[in-house]
Amino acid sequence: MELSELVAYAGEKYHIQEEHKWADFPGFSVLCHPQTGKWVALLMRQWDSETGTEIERCDLKCGNDILFYDPRPFLASPIRMHGGKWISIAFDAQTEQDVVFRLFDQAVTANAPHGYTIVLGSQLPTGENTYHETELPFSGSGDQPPREKLPERLRTMRRLFEYGRETEEARAENFRRQAVFMQDYVDDLPWSGDFVRYFPTYRDLTTRQLRGYFTWRAGVRRGQFTPIATSAAYIYLYELLNGVGAETPEDVLQKLQAFETGYLESGIGDPQMRTNLRRWMLEYAVLNDLPPETAKQVADPDMTAEDDALGILKHPDDCDDEALFAALSAFGAKKPGDSPVLASDPERGRHLFCEAWRKAAAYHFEEKPLFTLCFGKRTVRRWYPLANAVYCGRPQPKERDYTLNACRSYRYRNGMWYVTAYDRHAFDKGRFQGFLHEADARLRRYLKTGRYLKENPANEWAIPYIDAAIDEDRKALLEASRPKFTIDLSGLERIRRDAAGTRDSLLTAEETEEAGAFAGALPDSFPEEQTEAPAEPDTTGLPLDAAQILILRTLLRGEDASPVLRAHHLMPSITADFMNEALYDEIGDTVLICENDRLSLVEDYVEDLKRMLGG
Repeated sequence: MELSELVAYAGEKYHIQEEHKWADFPGFSVLCHPQTGKWVALLMRQWDSETGTEIERCDLKCGNDILFYDPRPFLASPIRMHGGKWISIAFDAQTEQDVVFRLFDQAVTANAPHGYTIVLGSQLPTGENTYHETELPFSGSGDQPPREKLPERLRTMRRLFEYGRETEEARAENFRRQAVFMQDYVDDLPWSGDFVRYFPTYRDLTTRQLRGYFTWRAGVRRGQFTPIATSAAYIYLYELLNGVGAETPEDVLQKLQAFETGYLESGIGDPQMRTNLRRWMLEYAVLNDLPPETAKQVADPDMTAEDDALGILKHPDDCDDEALFAALSAFGAKKPGDSPVLASDPERGRHLFCEAWRKAAAYHFEEKPLFTLCFGKRTVRRWYPLANAVYCGRPQPKERDYTLNACRSYRYRNGMWYVTAYDRHAFDKGRFQGFLHEADARLRRYLKTGRYLKENPANEWAIPYIDAAIDEDRKALLEASRPKFTIDLSGLERIRRDAAGTRDSLLTAEETEEAGAFAGALPDSFPEEQTEAPAEPDTTGLPLDAAQILILRTLLRGEDASPVLRAHHLMPSITADFMNEALYDEIGDTVLICENDRLSLVEDYVEDLKRMLGG
């Protein structure tokens, strides 16, 4: 048995949702009593790196008497909780599901609020401690309400119920047998009253409720969605999952989607139903081997979006910046989209974040890719399709493989289903969030925007990859600042011909004759002329080009360097950043300042620069 089965049972039977109260300890969660809010169970999941499996435990507040009168190998003293009301349960292949569910029921009952009083008859007068008898109608009494007559079809349906087995499997078989018999039945008595059951079936409804349900169902099949008790609406979903009221598996999914649109999205039903419905539609699609694209359309969109984001983060070079940035934002507690890095130029800011992740994802840390350190590997675990629904399972092929997407797949072997997917409890969100924080901090300083963030020494491993993305951006800007000249050589021949024609028209006969004689004396070709001057050697040893050295010499003479910048088509601010970066190893500080597009030198380093440039 798995811990997820207990969570599903608590949600279905008591509407108890798993609560993750500690962000720093994602493997711990609690189940609270629906009325008192007190803890009923503490759930613990811990990854065992040696065995490559997840250890699942639970401390349950059901009393420790069972450890003495009915000991089981999977029951023991509490691990985290204290007191005589707690026990621990180990979830593995030996854990008995019916025992765990029974103990959980006991825990919910034992922790329910006390003090309920049931009063028959009228209230006692104030201050009067007397008892008033209330007459009860007996058989044959004229005060007894007439019994409602049961339609023959319903009478026959009830006789189809087979007694003798009280298992979940037998309950599902009885329900499907009766549902097939009643699939075309229509009644005309409107639904009224309340009805609350967990895993409801026809057997839980009174005669009036049965008639009201079949009347409501007839309207739903016509596209008329009206309010009804949530438990009764679940019966309609169970019918469809068992193939009742639909002709094909595709028709089942269409009707389930129509129910979601007409009943849940209109605000009639319980919002919790959507979670179950999305889960069931995906599981039904896999069980019936429907196309993966169909399954993706009906599955929980949050689950498929997470799978898609994981696939993108694992292979970031295969997607554009927009998709990769959305994936980075999917798992960060603080979204990078809220960073001031994107304030002035969103496209450039997104590109810098994405390039930093691409460069980091290409390297291994601790002999593992960064993606694996942040999100682990895909694991294989047992899968129980439609386990929290009244569903009569159908025979499956001996073996089956079903791939939903690059991150999630299913397989059927020896009568058991398995799912291969990433486990959220294995995610190292601290490492991933640390990368985003470090990227945000360094990009803010690079772009000089927003409030500077304090860098965390624990995230120093990410700095080289973030700085590599920054260096690429700086070089791209510098290259873009240089003007580009394009010479079209395709028209030169035409220009030569036009010029020759003009020249010939202006020559006299004698000049033409002399030009021809001179042309005949010319050789057919001339030796190729060297057009490129040899590069001037760099005698300073500084990592600067000739234009940048000329800028330094100009400033050292106390002159304005703007003419030099214009002559070489350079932007002042970018040139200053580039030269400061190039001289950082020599000086260790900023030497150039750009204010109002004018460059100036920091006085403290003038003598150092003169010495480097040879005086």
